[in-house]
Amino acid sequence: MKKIKLDIVGLSYSQTQSGAYALVLGEVNGRRRLPIIIGSFEAQAIAIEIEKMTPSRPLTHDLFKSFAQAYHISIQEIIIYNLVDGIFYSKLLCSDGKKTIEIDARTSDAIAVAVRFDCPIYTYEFILSSAGIVIEGNDFVYLENINEAPEEVTPTQTAAGYSSLSTDEIKTKLQEALAEEAYEKAAKLRDELNRRKAS
Repeated sequence: MKKIKLDIVGLSYSQTQSGAYALVLGEVNGRRRLPIIIGSFEAQAIAIEIEKMTPSRPLTHDLFKSFAQAYHISIQEIIIYNLVDGIFYSKLLCSDGKKTIEIDARTSDAIAVAVRFDCPIYTYEFILSSAGIVIEGNDFVYLENINEAPEEVTPTQTAAGYSSLSTDEIKTKLQEALAEEAYEKAAKLRDELNRRKAS
């Protein structure tokens, strides 16, 4: 199966889940985006490394890197290899120079490790086709309010809140969300449209 390379293009507060963050991965040389909801600890770990900040004591992912390097293990790549019931499955491809081993990992942890080892992140076409969002415009990088409290989520921002809207209203909101680069919100709207098509 052909792998598709991804870059981190966005990290911000989730608009639909209080206390969570939306990590947005972008298709290299493409217009598709893959929004993934992650926890605050993993979001901090990714943001700290992207911004090249040095915490006073090592974070868990820093410890993993130090441990791996002490035993001459490198991370070759990260693969987001499956999507089941909205949950992404990932694995690390690790090598000691003699053999390569695959290790199962949560996607948020895998990406926090990937940024530390500066290794590529990949996925497969079927995942981008089912969970990706197509956007217009150029790539961007943003790390917004990573140390501030998230805003309260209003009922209209939740998936349940979208069920009261007409299909045309949802399509309009989807275009607005894409224009605002609110990819996690756009993913929820896309899911609602797909649910209506299936029923």
